[in-house]
Amino acid sequence: MFEWFSSPEAWVALSTLIALEIVLGIDNIVFISILVGRLPVAQRDKARRLGIGLAMLTRLLLLFSLAWIMGLENPLFAVLGEEISGRDIILLFGGLFLIGKSTLEIHSSLEIPVHEANSQMGASFMSVLVQIAILDIVFSLDSVITAVGLAEYLSIMVIAIVVSVVVMLFAAKPIGEFVDLHPTIKMLALSFLLLIGFTLVAEGLDVHVPKGYIYFAMAFSIGVEILNMRVRRNSEPLRLTKKINE
Repeated sequence: MFEWFSSPEAWVALSTLIALEIVLGIDNIVFISILVGRLPVAQRDKARRLGIGLAMLTRLLLLFSLAWIMGLENPLFAVLGEEISGRDIILLFGGLFLIGKSTLEIHSSLEIPVHEANSQMGASFMSVLVQIAILDIVFSLDSVITAVGLAEYLSIMVIAIVVSVVVMLFAAKPIGEFVDLHPTIKMLALSFLLLIGFTLVAEGLDVHVPKGYIYFAMAFSIGVEILNMRVRRNSEPLRLTKKINE
């Protein structure tokens, strides 16, 4: 099972796969952070840990069902000359769910809250976990297919997935708190999820969208927003000085 320990190529594959799994987990972290943010503060850490635990469990279950995963690539039926597989259906419905959820979250963020307590209404602990579990399946499918394509040994895939989820576990809380404290970052994150939703729908319709373009756009947008945040922070003392002088 661990005969690859003496193979340099296997270690390169493991390192590459860990890095890719962490990158692929970013959208999962953002989604979990936004959903958890609708819960009372006392429940957020527990929901965050359970959500990431579900992500790891889903990935490992799919990984140990390789025959089923490979079978998802086989066409089930054809629509207008296009062959539709089980993977396409999962990606299509997952993308539509993500588009719908992101749109509702954006609408909710733009609404003026009447009271802090009212902003938490409709977000029960179980409903948040169910929504996380649904999207974990979609994100895990992409992650596991990547793992199968890059690594030869099952143990390498398992190690890469466990390591990436441990990284997600430590990164989720600071990312979630950062998103909660900065409304513009939250709106940007929701826009990313909307973009990922459209990408999943496109993939489900057999239109390949290179992931590198998506992640570059996300990184560039975050960089610009961080610069905007610094500009706003630096300009705040000037505004206060002007008010005092007036």
